[in-house]
Amino acid sequence: MRAASPSPSLIPPPRVRAPRREWIGWQFGAPFAVVFVVVFIAPLAYALYLSLFQNRLIGGNAFVGLDNYATALGDSQFWEGFGRVVLFLLIQVPVMLGLALIAALAIDSARLYASGLFRMVIFLPYAVPAVVAVLIWGFMYGGNFGLTADINRMLGAEFLQPFSRSWILASIGNIVTWEFVGYNMLIFYSALKTIPVDLYEAAEIDGARGWQVVKAIKLPAVRGALVIATIFSIIGSFQLFNEPNVLKPLASNVITTYFTPNMYAYNLSFAGQQYNYAATVAIIMGVITAVIAYVVQLRGTRQEDR
Repeated sequence: MRAASPSPSLIPPPRVRAPRREWIGWQFGAPFAVVFVVVFIAPLAYALYLSLFQNRLIGGNAFVGLDNYATALGDSQFWEGFGRVVLFLLIQVPVMLGLALIAALAIDSARLYASGLFRMVIFLPYAVPAVVAVLIWGFMYGGNFGLTADINRMLGAEFLQPFSRSWILASIGNIVTWEFVGYNMLIFYSALKTIPVDLYEAAEIDGARGWQVVKAIKLPAVRGALVIATIFSIIGSFQLFNEPNVLKPLASNVITTYFTPNMYAYNLSFAGQQYNYAATVAIIMGVITAVIAYVVQLRGTRQEDR
């Protein structure tokens, strides 16, 4: 007698093998991830750890919570340096980006003779190391030697005083502008080169010329690049350190140890041995910089999407 075949509903479904996990992507990303953790996450975590402690004469390194942050937020020297870099940002960054945009538009206009040479000359200062650039300008700013001294002797008066209290920030701004106009010009020029030729042809058919083309086609095209350059410049302004630190021996009565927040943190750490408080100042400046840069990026993105 033939046995009855089992009902299809009683037959167990075949076992489906789980897909094998592929690690190829992780292998490609692992070198970057390791470097990112070592040079960014680990120092940031250690600085945050230091900011929560305080080295005391009695008791050694003691946990103090947010006491260092409360002290920093009430520190007049910190806020004086912060106000100085904010003033620097509000004046120097628009001037620098404006000059860079004008240079990019002039080179892209195809009316400038030897535009390639001008592009290289404007970009060349960025290739000079920052410390060397500051030393060059520091020599020219000197009141007893260099270009400034020669001009004052020619005029017969102390007309130019780059290291005076009222002019030192403008002198530093001039150095930073000289260094980074070419860098930002290249960003804007690259954005201009992505504009399709069809737009220029359509504008020419419509009778648009000169400033009309710049306003209707070129400026909208560089808006995204302008946002990026502005964010980089904001970050650079809050990180202002090299220029005042190198010029400090030449203007020691004007450039203080807390001239900028970065200089303040540096001197607290290496000169004052106050590593915990220096880490606190660095963390606060990092948070402020990140928030302001994010707000600028958000507003720039919204305007670009309109």
